[in-house]
Order: sequence, then C-alpha cells, then structure tokens
Amino acid sequence: MLWEVEIRPLGRDAERERVCDEFDLLTHGTRGGDLVSASSRGYLLEGNLAAPDVARFCNELLVDPLVESVKISPLGTVLDHPAFTVLLKPGVMDPVTESVLKAANDLNVPVSQVRTFRRYFSHENLPSQDCDTLVRKVLANDAIEQVVIGPLKSDHLALGQPYTFKLITVPLRSLDDAGLMKVSKDGQLALTIEEMRTIRQHFQEQDRDPTDCELESIAQTWSEHCSHKTLKGQIAYSETIDGRTRTTHYKNMLKETIFAATQTIRQRLGADDWCVSVFSDNAGVVKFDEQFHVCFKVETHNRPSAIEPYGGANTGLGGVIRDVLGTALGGKPICNTDVFCFAPPDFPPEELPPGVLHPRRVMHGVVAGVRDYGNRMGIPTVNGSVYFEERYLANPLVFCGTVGLIPVDKADKEVRAGDLIVAVGGRTGRDGIHGATFSSEGLTEQSEKISGGAVQIGNAIAEKKVLDVILQARDWGLYTAITDCGAGGFSSAVGEMGADLGARVELENCPLKYEGLSYTEIWISESQERMVLSVAPEKWEQLRKLCEAENVEAAVLGTFEATGRLKLTYHGQQVADVSMQFLHDGRPEIVRSAEWTKPTVAATSPPKPLAPTDALKAILGSFSVCSKEWVIRQYDHEVQGGSVIKPLVGVVEDGPSDAAVVAPVLGSTTGIAVGNGLNPRYADLDPWAAAAAAIDEAVRNVVAVGGDPTRTAILDNFCWGNITDPQMLGALVRTSEACRDVALAYGTPFISGKDSLNNEYRSANRKISIPHTLLISSLAHVTDVTRCVTMDLKEAGNDLYLVGVTKDELGGSHYHVVNGATGGRPPCPDLTQAPKLFAAVHRAITSGLVRACHDLSEGGLAVAVAEMAFAGGIGADVTGLAAISTEGELSDGVKLFSESTTRFVLEAKPGSAADLKAVFDGLPFAKIGTTVADQRLRIASSAGEWLVWAKLSELKDAWQKPLRW
Repeated sequence: MLWEVEIRPLGRDAERERVCDEFDLLTHGTRGGDLVSASSRGYLLEGNLAAPDVARFCNELLVDPLVESVKISPLGTVLDHPAFTVLLKPGVMDPVTESVLKAANDLNVPVSQVRTFRRYFSHENLPSQDCDTLVRKVLANDAIEQVVIGPLKSDHLALGQPYTFKLITVPLRSLDDAGLMKVSKDGQLALTIEEMRTIRQHFQEQDRDPTDCELESIAQTWSEHCSHKTLKGQIAYSETIDGRTRTTHYKNMLKETIFAATQTIRQRLGADDWCVSVFSDNAGVVKFDEQFHVCFKVETHNRPSAIEPYGGANTGLGGVIRDVLGTALGGKPICNTDVFCFAPPDFPPEELPPGVLHPRRVMHGVVAGVRDYGNRMGIPTVNGSVYFEERYLANPLVFCGTVGLIPVDKADKEVRAGDLIVAVGGRTGRDGIHGATFSSEGLTEQSEKISGGAVQIGNAIAEKKVLDVILQARDWGLYTAITDCGAGGFSSAVGEMGADLGARVELENCPLKYEGLSYTEIWISESQERMVLSVAPEKWEQLRKLCEAENVEAAVLGTFEATGRLKLTYHGQQVADVSMQFLHDGRPEIVRSAEWTKPTVAATSPPKPLAPTDALKAILGSFSVCSKEWVIRQYDHEVQGGSVIKPLVGVVEDGPSDAAVVAPVLGSTTGIAVGNGLNPRYADLDPWAAAAAAIDEAVRNVVAVGGDPTRTAILDNFCWGNITDPQMLGALVRTSEACRDVALAYGTPFISGKDSLNNEYRSANRKISIPHTLLISSLAHVTDVTRCVTMDLKEAGNDLYLVGVTKDELGGSHYHVVNGATGGRPPCPDLTQAPKLFAAVHRAITSGLVRACHDLSEGGLAVAVAEMAFAGGIGADVTGLAAISTEGELSDGVKLFSESTTRFVLEAKPGSAADLKAVFDGLPFAKIGTTVADQRLRIASSAGEWLVWAKLSELKDAWQKPLRW
C-alpha cells in the first residue's frame, strides 16, 4: 500500500518564510506572505504497511512531536487547501530515502520504497503570473525537481524498468564534418571537429564503427575536465607590450611553465627536497613529519553549482574529499577549504538573463551544500573566502579543497596485472551522466533543462562509511592502488588506473540503484561516493568481509591485465574494445593561437572621491571585503580537535583570520597553515600582475600566522572564459608565465592544480564571460603551533609597524571600486625583495617578537589596521604615514588605500623595538603608530592632520552589516 506522511512545524515556519522572502526578492514586492500560507515536508512510503505500522514508524523516527505535527493518509487523498508538492525527478539521488529505508529495516518496518517531498499551501485564486513565478523560480529547481499541483497520484514508487540489451554502434566512418559535429553536439560529447576526425580515422583503420560506449569513453577521457588539453596543449603565443612584440611557441604550456618551475625548485633543494608527489596523483603530497606526509587538492564544481547550487557544491566537496582518499594508498581528510565567486546578492532580479538563478539563491544553496557535506563527514572547514563581482552572474565559481594525512609507508601505489578491479561505496544510477563533458562547455539559457542529468546529489553519510572502510583496508594492506570515481565515472577511474596495462570490465557486475541502466550509462555515470581499488585476488575475501561488516557495498567489476586494451562486456557481449594508447595519447595535437596586448588604460579620477573615513567604511562594507561570519558560522571548524587558528579570531572571535592553522596529529605541536589568494580585478589590467599578486597573497596569508615561507607549497586553479578567443587564451598564457616566474622567485613549488575553462554564458542577445580568475591555495609547514599569532590587536600601549613598500598601485583596488574610478597600475610584487620580507616576518614571529600580524590586501593599510583594531577591541593611532617606505612621492590617499603586495602590519611591545629593527635590517620597515585603550581608530596625514577618525563600533558595523543575514 502507498502512504503519505505529511509533517508540519508547530511553531515558526522557516521554509515558508524563505519562500516568501525569495518571491519578494524576485518580484520587488511584499506579497509572498499572501501567496504561501504554510509549508510542510513529508514522505511517500510503499510496502506491506497498515496504518499502525506507519504511525509507529513516524513516532519512532520521522517526527519530533515537540515541534512537529504529522498527518498520515493514503496516497492520493484530497487536500484541504490548494497546494504545490515538490518532488525530486526520477533518478535524482535522494540520500534521505536511503537513510529512511535503512532505519525501516532496523526497526523491522516493511517499507520497500520511499520518496521525499516538500509541500506549499497557497490561497485560493492565485493570479496566473504569480503562480508561474512561484513554481518556476522559487519553489523548485527544474534541473532536478518537479512540481505537482493538487493531490499526488501514483500506483508505485519504484524506479526503473528492466533493460533489454541492444548493442549500439555510431556510424562515424561515412560522416562529413557537419555530421561529425552533429554527433558530438547531440551526444553532449564536447569534442572538437579535429578530435571527431581523428576518431573517425581511427575506426576507419579498424574497418568498423565505434560502439556508443567506446565513443563515450573517448569523449570522457579527452574532455577538458579530465585531460586539461588546453593547458597541456600547443599554443602559439604573441605578446605586445609598449609596441614590442614577443612570440613563444609552447608544445605543452603547463609542462613548460608551472611544472617546469616545480621541477627547478626541487632540483635546487636536492637532498632537502620536501616534495613527495606532484602532479602525478589525485592530490599533491609533501613531507610533514617522520610519520606522515600531507596532501592537498582543490577542485572546481562550477557548472553543476550554477544549475543546482546545493547539489553542485555538495558533490564538489565530496569529490575533492575522495581525491584525498584516492591519493597514494589513501589520505585521511583533516580539513576542508572553500572559495566562492558570486554576483552581488543584491543584483536586480529583473535583469537576470534567461535560465540564470538569482545570485542570492545560488549563494544560499552553495554554502548549504558545502556545510552539510563537510559537517556530516566530520571534517572541519577552516579556511576560504567569498568574492563578489557581477561577471560571475551566470557562472558562479565554487572551489572546494581538502587536506589529508598519509602515513609515510603508504605513499606509493601500483596497479598490477592480475589484480581485481573492485568498486567500493555507492550504487550506480543515472546521476551525473555527461558531467565531465558538460563541465567542458559553456552555459546557455537552455543548460538548466538539457544538462540536469549532469547534476549529482551527494550522500555524506555514505562517503563517511566509505572513508572509514578504506582507511582500515589501507592499514591492513588489502589493496595495491586506489582512485576516486569522479568525472567520467568508471570510464575515467578504470581507464586511468589501467592506462599502462589494460583492463577487462564486466559491466553487469556493477551494483545499480534501480533497473533500466544501459551498459553505457553504467560506464559513464558519475554517481557519488564510489572508489575503485586494485586488489590482489587473495585479498578479495578479506576486503569483502570488511566492507560487509561496515555495511559498505563492494563488487568485483573485472581484472587489470597486460593487454594494452580496455575491454568491456555486458552479460558476455563485448561492448567496447579500445586501445589504451589511443584512449590516452591519441588525441590530436592542435596548435591554438593566443594573443595579449597590454591595454592602454589610464587611471580616471572620480568627480568627487569619498573622504578617507567614508571611503574606509565603504570598503569595509563592500561585499568582497565585509564579514563572512554568516558563512563561517555554518561550518564546523572544531571537529577532530586540531584547529589552532580558526577562521574567525579576536576578543569575541569575529575578526577575519589571515589563514588557518591545524595541528592534525593530536599531541604534536607540528602543524600546517592554509591560505589563499585571489585577485580577478587586477587581471583586467594585467593578468601577469594578477597572478603574481595572488601567489604573493597566498604566501602572505600563511606567513602572517607563522607558516614557514621556505616550506610553502601552492596549488593553482584556473577558471577562464571562452579560450577559443585568442585574447582570452593569451591572458591565460600570461597568467601561467607569471605562475612560473613567481614560484621560482619565491621557492614555492606548485604541487597540484585544476582548470575550468569556457565559463561563458550565451543567450540570443547576451554574452557574459567571467573575469580571468586564478585561485592560488597555499600550504605551509608550521614547526611549532604554539608560536603562531593572530591578526587581532592584543593590548594598549604597543607599537605598530608597517613592513614592505607602498606604491601607487590603485589599479583594480577596492578604493577605485567604491569611488567609481577605473584604470591605473595594478599591484605587482618585487620578486627579489618579497622572499626576504617573508623570511624576516617569519623570524620575527617565531622569535616571539610579534603580538599580532595582519597582511595588507583588499583596501590596503587603512582596512588592515581597522580590522586589527575592531577584532581585538583595541584602538589605534596611526601617525607615521610620513615614515613608511614608498616608491616615489605618494599622496596620503594612496598610502592609505594602495593594495601593494608583500606588506604586513605588526603589533609588538615597545621593548621589542631593537630586536625587530635587527630582524628587518636593510628591509622596508617603519613604526607607524601605537595601540590605545580608546575604542576608536585615528589616522593622521603626513602633515599631522587627522584623515580618519572613527569609532571601532562604527567600523565594525559597516563591516558586518552587508551579510548579517
């Protein structure tokens, strides 16, 4: 029998409030409360159930009688009021149903199928326009959900129909170029004409057409997401600066820039090389102590998050956690990071392009997705940032990172011929099909409809069980190699693991969520929470029993074999037989053209710039600078007990930390510092400067808390627009060259990276490309976490010092943003002096001379001192603008708000002055003021007049107000 369990809140109806607020936001009205009168949530239950069974199940599990009421009725019962019921579309992953089914089994309640729903009750005679907005824009996401008006009707809840095998071949050999591209487009393969021609020729030589499974395998493997074919490809680059042109031909740009820098740094280090594995595994690995190595990976999950923010971000974090779990023989996740780029949350709804979600809705969903996955897995989220810019409207960027610990003796893995191919974890469904190829293309107004299948929903509890079982199996030596099953599903995981050998897979052995999947869908599905292991046959039974004991599913899919081919069968029928060499090395070499010409953009002055105090408050209150406490408080950053410096610090723990510090081995004072750098606005003026500034900021962050700059590793994440545009690609090349140059100068090796290209939205009359965005993440060794410092001022009567050189570098600054100015010179570090400054700051901190340290970034000196003051509840008098080190004659406004790199503000006791001067001997270093007990900030001009005079409460309120949600 089918039952409907409807649950309503007894008190505040938070979901109704959310829906009403979102409706009002989209319509610029206040009528949401008149349209939606109440909300509920519920379950549809199928099974041999009598009413008492359902009531007992509800009372024991589904309902909290203190805050909820429940109504139980047969499915299809007429509703008392007009209602909209929202259900996930068939095949979309719903982790709640899995938990409910498991609980029903534990309670001996005969439930065979479950579906969840949300319901919204409306008033009579709802206007059609309001009804349309409510249904399409507010209540549901059409990519994954459906809305039913009125009572639900169904005779069963089971999904899927039995699959009848039919081998499908794709007639490529006789197709012309137009036909080839139609196959690519219709199949969402994201293959270029050159690639389609190469595939056609390959199968012409074999005198046969490819099966659909073979073609899909090639498309997944050759996708931008999986193969990074632009960054690793040939590029003819032309650069023009001040009338002089330089040309360079890269055979493999990534190898010749970022990889080359790391290789050179490791050669310099020689026997002291602290890198273990770089760019060769799922995450980069560096030495930590005698027992453990540390690994770090940062991934992007942009397009799925644009279509379905919660699921996209949820599985983005889940995927990068599996990257760490799949590194070496398995890393234990110890902390997470996240960086988001959104359009402003106050963006006018009427200006939204077709098919684009409002940025506030995107932000809410993305934060919730990361929150739920990390918190439920018991992994602290300790560092990140949120950046706002209108050009992220259609393509929000979601960067998720994970750091892990790997025992030193588990750092190597090897796939051996004869090993079994074992899948561990979640079952396979249709979720995520074409996710890798979808992530290689731009978005259009139709993406929400045609790419819904590329969106997955994660199950953190299932992944936690997989994590626990894998770490046990690792320590028992039950497998020889492991990787995660992410983009491309089994096609990528098995294909990569068996690239140097070969593999035979029997697809019918794969556990499925429901019936009806074809052999190709099984092969390329991106269902979450799955790992692939290489297991010696004699170890299989022990692994199977371990998984069974932990209620984690495991299945033998096939065998790795030394044939050099990927062979797939389905119930004895061969469905694919592809050369591994063609799969991984057969992609055609394409020479892309790239150009970059230095823009001639002179700085423009606003008609009437803001007064310094007003400008300071405006910058503090800008979305990119303001407090992100609303985000941070949703994350658990204390779980596992290792976080030393938190994302919020200060006297009441609400100030912005420069970086996080984690001591992952409890009882040890050895730790790691994690930071990041991101400066997209600088890239409008010079991508080289933007990349250099991002690296400098990432290193600055970790040095400011006590990280060792000589043991700092960095990661790159490139998010770019349409790279078929030579100018767009030229900016990418210039950015890569900056990464090489700065990494070499700083001695900071790149250990891992990821790119997400073609982040461009197109509709009939509009094109939106994201700004050139490079995220640099940093991981620094901390010898003794007890020596670390935070950014908040500690006590009155101490001295304030400015470290570094201030330059006329307001180009792309937040000062320009709040004043409406453009152009100018973007910040650019001094590659010779910066490493010396980092080393000196590190010496000062580890010597105990520094009470507080804060790096200068967005908003420059004025913002840095203001943040230090209101975080510590200690005032400051800055009277030394005339004493600071500058490049040329600068106005006081430039001194206050320039965003020049490699600068820090230090707080120190007066008795430390002589020792500090000795540490910074010969480097730009000047006393600029003192801390005071009065709750205010004053900054004097070079002539002695007060430029800034504000209460700390006013500055803090300006900083906290924008996202005080």
